[in-house]
Amino acid sequence: MSQFHKYVFIRGAKKRNPLIFKHFKDLKESEIWSKEELLKLNEQRLRDLCVFSFNNSPFYKKRFLEVGFDPEKDWSLEGFKKIPFTTKADLISRNEEIHTPSHFFRKRFYVETSGTSGQILTFHRDESWDSFNRASIWRGYSWFGANPWDKKLYFWGYNTAKLKRAKLRLMDFLVNRFRLFDFEPKKLQKLIPKLSQVKIIEGYSSMIYELANVLDGKGVKFPNLCMVKGTSEKIFPHYQEIAQKIYGMRIVSEYGSTESGIIAFECPDGNMHINLEGVFVEKDPEDGGIIVTNLQSYSFPSIRYKLGDQIELADPDFECSCGMKHPVLKEVTGRIGKNIQGSDRNYPSLTLYYIFKNIYFNQDRKIDFQAHQYEKGKLQIWLKEPVTKELRNMILNESNNYFSDISLELLENHDFRQQAGKLRDFVSHIE
Repeated sequence: MSQFHKYVFIRGAKKRNPLIFKHFKDLKESEIWSKEELLKLNEQRLRDLCVFSFNNSPFYKKRFLEVGFDPEKDWSLEGFKKIPFTTKADLISRNEEIHTPSHFFRKRFYVETSGTSGQILTFHRDESWDSFNRASIWRGYSWFGANPWDKKLYFWGYNTAKLKRAKLRLMDFLVNRFRLFDFEPKKLQKLIPKLSQVKIIEGYSSMIYELANVLDGKGVKFPNLCMVKGTSEKIFPHYQEIAQKIYGMRIVSEYGSTESGIIAFECPDGNMHINLEGVFVEKDPEDGGIIVTNLQSYSFPSIRYKLGDQIELADPDFECSCGMKHPVLKEVTGRIGKNIQGSDRNYPSLTLYYIFKNIYFNQDRKIDFQAHQYEKGKLQIWLKEPVTKELRNMILNESNNYFSDISLELLENHDFRQQAGKLRDFVSHIE
């Protein structure tokens, strides 16, 4: 059956994404390049994109000229960094001006994404960009001995409309995956016999973690499993403990977005390597947020794009034991967004991440939580376990190291809310 799915993948890719094979070949070659060679390629691709955008995107031409930056006549990274950040609001409100003419591209795909912001963004992604994105994922698979046509368990959403759902089932069959979006007993019972065939488990990190908890003690084995890949959500430290126990391996991280592509992919040695062939990454010194320029996005450029995530980069001199020289993204610490509002001051929502991370590492206690704020100075923390005196003191004591003007209410509640299918650790209900 695997040969059938390999045949389907190759035939389908040749028709839909003909450039995927060239991109994959190039990516496999450049993964063994020196840091100097990679940085040179990275800057050359950045310049090429800027020149094309200057000449073909009215939005970026105006933006470049406003700061006196002409990438064609006077290229420099210093000049590039004068360009104002692009925001999600820009991509939505100036959509037509950002797009470049369609006649440059043999094929484009219509893309729609809302993300966790709830703002709907639509754009056209050219075939080379789309193929590069898929080739980047393929390269990540290859580091773990996996291929795109291998059997997959896929944790992702689905459309409830009958016709679209039928099309989705056909697509899932053709790409050799079965998807799961909840843990209903009947669905789970049907799932268990299939798990021994799975080579790749991927999707929402929280659902991969929940499946491990559900399977704990059931004696389920994964003899063919090559990789477990989490995306779209933070992978908390305690997720790895149960993942190692049930799957026999850690959850590796794939980091990216629909508009920015694959930004980083974790190697077998546990470090997230920045995809230098596809993105130029900066860190905003003001808020620690990631600034991404997608080097493949010719049909809809996103230059110096504020994605909204806070990051920590490894030291520039750090070298991974895997041998690859791509810089390392040490951690995606959280989403820059609504703050937790105290009576007198505000706190970044990722404060919660540090509180529960410290409890895990310092007290060896894993806690599944979600925080909700309905009024200023008060915070509800929902927990998937009884709120004992010991647990209450543990959380309150650690929280006191961060919060000075917030009253905490700890509640047992197993019904965590999601946004756009993703589990969020903080939900603000304050307008």
